[in-house]
Amino acid sequence: MALPQISEARNLSDEELTSQIQAVKRELFQLRMEKATRRLEKSHQFRHARHRLAQLLTVLRERQLTPPLTQE
Repeated sequence: MALPQISEARNLSDEELTSQIQAVKRELFQLRMEKATRRLEKSHQFRHARHRLAQLLTVLRERQLTPPLTQE
């Protein structure tokens, strides 16, 4: 399974971006719980979830740092 592309994250709206961040954080929590109870079968999911979270947070930070466009 290929890692998610950052271009997909850049196409999200601000609301979708924050909801995706929350969803990935929940997913990581669930994966940690499965690992703790020894039910985790696909350990590569950790890498994919952390990668996706990093992409989403990067896009969020880029949007915070980019000055808003003013219309004159």
